[in-house]
Amino acid sequence: MIFFKRFFLACVISIIAATAFAESPNTVVEEAAAILDRELAERKDEIAKDKEALYALIDEILLPRFDRKYSATLVLGAHWRTATPEQREAFIAAFYKSLRNRYAEGILKFEQSNIDVQPFRGDDTKKRATVKTVVTLGDGKTVIVNYGVVNRDGRWLIFDVVIEGISYIVNFRAEVNSEIQNTSLDALIERLQSEVGGAA
Repeated sequence: MIFFKRFFLACVISIIAATAFAESPNTVVEEAAAILDRELAERKDEIAKDKEALYALIDEILLPRFDRKYSATLVLGAHWRTATPEQREAFIAAFYKSLRNRYAEGILKFEQSNIDVQPFRGDDTKKRATVKTVVTLGDGKTVIVNYGVVNRDGRWLIFDVVIEGISYIVNFRAEVNSEIQNTSLDALIERLQSEVGGAA
């Protein structure tokens, strides 16, 4: 779990859509990795010392390009169907901010040269696709990282990250389901909001 937390947000950021439209899921990964690498080269010292600046950078890059609603729908699972519109919106915002804050520092270790995007073998005419990469760690070990992306009117948006077979969606769906069963959806939302310093 510690390993998963360490790499989650860095992996999310590395697949953000770098352009309004992408030729294929792989193009999105390659271009986005280049942009993130450039941003860190120019501002790493600044954002390493200022969490709010780090959060702002993540929001600027990720928010327009991450399918928060679809991701939240999958994480809530059956609870999404019974949630009110207000609960859904509150969960989407609070869950995203909680993830961002929890894993933000992971992107400071991002290096484009450590990511090897594998040839795309899927069908990019379908609604969903998987982008496969191999990440080389500082000690030379490699990690298989797969990205679930969904096509929204020609734009590829991320909704899942699978690190060494561990899916972000599946992992958090189990945690969220357990908490809701023990408390309630409202209690979960309130906890997430408190983690990010107020209502989302």
